[in-house]
Amino acid sequence: MDIINALTVDVEDYFQVAAFAEQIRPSDWDNQPLRVERNTLRSLDLFDEYQTQATFFVLGWVAERLPGLVREIVSRGHEIASHGYSHRLIYDQQPEVFRQETLTSKGLLEDQAQKPVRGYRAASYSITNRSLWALDILAEAGFIYDSSIFPVRHDRYGIPDAEEAPHRLDTPGGHQLVEFPLSTAHVLKYRLPVAGGGYFRLYPYSLTRAGLKQVNRRKMPFIFYLHPWEIDTGQPRIDGSWLSRFRHYNNLNKCESRLRRLLQEFTFAPAGRVLESMQLIPDG
Repeated sequence: MDIINALTVDVEDYFQVAAFAEQIRPSDWDNQPLRVERNTLRSLDLFDEYQTQATFFVLGWVAERLPGLVREIVSRGHEIASHGYSHRLIYDQQPEVFRQETLTSKGLLEDQAQKPVRGYRAASYSITNRSLWALDILAEAGFIYDSSIFPVRHDRYGIPDAEEAPHRLDTPGGHQLVEFPLSTAHVLKYRLPVAGGGYFRLYPYSLTRAGLKQVNRRKMPFIFYLHPWEIDTGQPRIDGSWLSRFRHYNNLNKCESRLRRLLQEFTFAPAGRVLESMQLIPDG
């Protein structure tokens, strides 16, 4: 029997990514042309075509300005989860600021979705060893699961020795959460990130496919993520550093066709449903 994998979308706009934080600050966001609604609707149409449901981790800033988008996602049978409010890296925030933003965003999403919001994903996977305190705040806010820990080495995120399979974890303050870490494949002793996003665009599709199959052979579901802007070849170009531009714009023109192949070859469901099937969280 096929392993059911988790399909997730981080709902943020092209100008909100950490790679361009120096070029476009949050105070300038309201002056940028919004493209997140049309791109998210395109994602929804594509998922409808393949009869696949996903978890949409929605940024509170987006939900505040586009409340109809959350309702549309829910009406099509997908799971709503939180991507925080401001897309600030958690380890750059004070705990009380993070707490307030987390509660604000969760309340906003639940009001729009008319359903409990059980899952959370940090901006740029910024729950690292420097910000494990955030897990306590998530548990206290009523989240059931988190999907913020990337068990790799990276300049912006990652806990290299973190557990790779979905699991229950004890927070530093003694609470419990379920963690759905981002997927990695094993190449010799190296953990290769294969969970999607920029890696999905960087690697040949065959490498992504092989990595995901390896994850499943290890009897684990993989969790795949994408951003709505990654299927938008017409987005405005931002003049950031060479590395930032490469990470953001590399192979945008190939992303949608690769995503279609992925949806044809693997079985997907929302992250919450996958965790329910593993009996890590109660049915919701």
